[in-house]
Amino acid sequence: MAFPGREQFRSAVLRYVETPGARALHRLGLTPNVVTILGFLVALGAAALVGTGYLWIGGLVFLTGALLDLMDGALARYTQKESRFGALLDSVFDRLGEAALFLGIAVYGLLAELGEGRTLFLMTAVMSALITSQMVSYLRARGEGLGIFSKAGLMTRPERVVLYSLGLILGLRSLEIILIIVAAVSFLTLFQRLYVVGRGLSDEDAQEGAAGDHGPGEGT
Repeated sequence: MAFPGREQFRSAVLRYVETPGARALHRLGLTPNVVTILGFLVALGAAALVGTGYLWIGGLVFLTGALLDLMDGALARYTQKESRFGALLDSVFDRLGEAALFLGIAVYGLLAELGEGRTLFLMTAVMSALITSQMVSYLRARGEGLGIFSKAGLMTRPERVVLYSLGLILGLRSLEIILIIVAAVSFLTLFQRLYVVGRGLSDEDAQEGAAGDHGPGEGT
């Protein structure tokens, strides 16, 4: 299950944003790994802005970093420099950039003197969104390690990035609501992916069992 029109939207982004952006970055002489690191540094800048109270500016900067994050893979494909290390680097810095943003939101909440009840609510929303979203990413990586590749689910990283940026731009109250939504839908996504990976593993086990039942030596 996924949001309607997701694949069409991503195809449009690939055609009109990623590919032209990759060409421009290539002309500038940048490599995919450099773009990955630049995207992470932009995310750190966004987190610092949020932590010091500049929520809407931080939201715009974080969205800019996300656009750079789109470009590293596109640039790798365009220049035929795709590598397993590059994919690993991208995954690590994606997680770090997202975690840094959560840290910035938490620092803002602690410094803003929101009152004990509201601060507790914000911290709970931040931690819930952080834990569930990181678990969604972990389950994809764990599934791939077991040979099951899945991007299934309603709340994947692109949706999270857009929602975080939107919440920051609209203000604290909207951000709190969005964090709760992200946490709830990410929790659902976690079980969607768990089901897909589990079904894939069960199918593989069944195939291996069938092959064993009819292997060499049977019937002799």
